[in-house]
Amino acid sequence: MSNITAKTSSNVFYRARCEAAKHNETLSSREGAADIMSIDRGRLYRIESGIAYPYPEEIRLMADLYNAPELENYYCTNICPLGRDMPKVDVTDIDRISLRALSTFRKLSITKELLLDITEDGVISDDEKGDLNNILANLEEMEQITQSLRLWIKKNL
Repeated sequence: MSNITAKTSSNVFYRARCEAAKHNETLSSREGAADIMSIDRGRLYRIESGIAYPYPEEIRLMADLYNAPELENYYCTNICPLGRDMPKVDVTDIDRISLRALSTFRKLSITKELLLDITEDGVISDDEKGDLNNILANLEEMEQITQSLRLWIKKNL
């Protein structure tokens, strides 16, 4: 592949295309990938070299073509200003995701009891706010695990 620089080789979109090229030789060149996606090869170069941000529809095309659903999460959490608060997920092995989920499930019963204690009187006092932040952290961890599992399933089905 031509025009490879250190900046390009570390680009998530370039790496996803290279990984996909192992299963589809057409994707080994920008020209081939750009033709399939019906975008200009110069545009794909600018995306892969970090000069330009991809449009959401280009992200969808790349995610589908490269079998890389993690590109959608990357875009939302790193590029789109509306998604910066979304949980960042890693596509890891199913066993790691399962272990994290089981660990979080253990915390969930404690979280449930704590939430009931806090909300039973309908008033959140100042001393309960710290516990409420812990509940929020546990829920965010569960959300991240759920998204990781979702991406793993999409990638491996």
